[in-house]
Amino acid sequence: MNNDDLKNRILKVVPEAEFSEEGSEFLNVTVTPEHLHKLAEDLKNNAEILLDYMFCLTGVDWVSHLMVVYHLESTVHGHKMVLKVKISDRENPAVDTVSDIWKTAEFHEREVYDLFGIKFNNHPDLRRILLEEDWEGYPLRKDYKDEVNIVEL
Repeated sequence: MNNDDLKNRILKVVPEAEFSEEGSEFLNVTVTPEHLHKLAEDLKNNAEILLDYMFCLTGVDWVSHLMVVYHLESTVHGHKMVLKVKISDRENPAVDTVSDIWKTAEFHEREVYDLFGIKFNNHPDLRRILLEEDWEGYPLRKDYKDEVNIVEL
């Protein structure tokens, strides 16, 4: 299955999906939070796609919105994909967990929650993983202020 075939399959599941060209190896697709879980299930369980390995999950603060980025690979078919979820609500950012689809997401999602404040609905153990429980704010967000260690550029 090539990237065009993957695009067509994704559009059948999420007609609103947006695609971008960023490098030659990975297909890049962006969806909204309400489409994430349905698409992730299809990408993992469809025998022709079988993206069975999630090797990276991270958060990004683009100032205008937050994003969760998933790097996926099929260990059977060899194709790779970057799945992005654009979150417009900076005040209450949330997406559904994919830890029920890719077990490796469980700790990655906790890290993104801890450092970006993005909540993962239905996560089995969503709590801080690096910072103290009473830590205020999310240090990897652009609007984070640390009065003690602040460096102004």
